[in-house]
Amino acid sequence: MRVTFTVNGRTQQADDVWEGESLLYVLRERLGLPGSKNACEQGECGSCTVRLDGIPVCACLVAAGQAEGRDVDTVEGLTDQETGELSVVQQAFIATGAVQCGFCTPGLLVAADDLLKHRPDPSDADIREALSGNLCRCTGYEKILDAVRLAAARTGAEG
Repeated sequence: MRVTFTVNGRTQQADDVWEGESLLYVLRERLGLPGSKNACEQGECGSCTVRLDGIPVCACLVAAGQAEGRDVDTVEGLTDQETGELSVVQQAFIATGAVQCGFCTPGLLVAADDLLKHRPDPSDADIREALSGNLCRCTGYEKILDAVRLAAARTGAEG
């Protein structure tokens, strides 16, 4: 089957998609967007988090056909597509050392960006809740929390 949907603001099409193929597979292997990571394939780790019509989902659990006609935002879409400038959240993750091996980072970035879109001045409890579906085995989370706090502060200073 053919699946047509919008990815990071651009219409994309994938041909010869079989019924059980995941959105994650289509993004990574058919559309060349390897940012979302394939880790657990069970929706437990959050490494493949994308936004589907503005709602964070684990792309490994979404059948590609379910994305037909819908909007998908991946970690690649956080970077300014014209200038290549990193988003405030991406910059904050680098500044605080929240990136270790990098495997969980794409999902954490999408989840943090989504949080800040809806709650620009989140409490620590808000941050922990927003990131609760994302597992990290390297950082111990404190630097990740620092990154989201920094991004929130920087976003607030811009607004």
